[in-house]
Amino acid sequence: MTALLAGDELDEALAEIPEWTFAHGTEITRTFTAPTFLDGIELVRRVAVAAEEANHHPDIDIRWRKVTFTLSTHEAGGLTRRDVALARQIDDLFG
Repeated sequence: MTALLAGDELDEALAEIPEWTFAHGTEITRTFTAPTFLDGIELVRRVAVAAEEANHHPDIDIRWRKVTFTLSTHEAGGLTRRDVALARQIDDLFG
C-alpha cells in the first residue's frame, strides 16, 4: 500500500501544486476553465490517458467549460505521492 502524506511531507507536497485545494483531509481538487466545451472534453480525454498509464484515476466533474478533478488514493484512505504526481501531470496537460 502507498503511504499517506502527513506533516512536513504533506506541506511540501501541497506546495508543489499550489493551484490545488486540500479538502476534507483526504483529497485534493482543482477546477479548470477551458476556452470551449470541446476543449474541456479534450482535457478530460488527455487526463484519462495519463490516469490509465498511472493506474490512478481521478473523480471528474464536467460542467460546460469547467472541469473539476478530485484526487485521493482510496486504498490508502487519503492523499499520497501518487495523487500529487497526477495533479502535476494534469497541470501540465492544461498548459
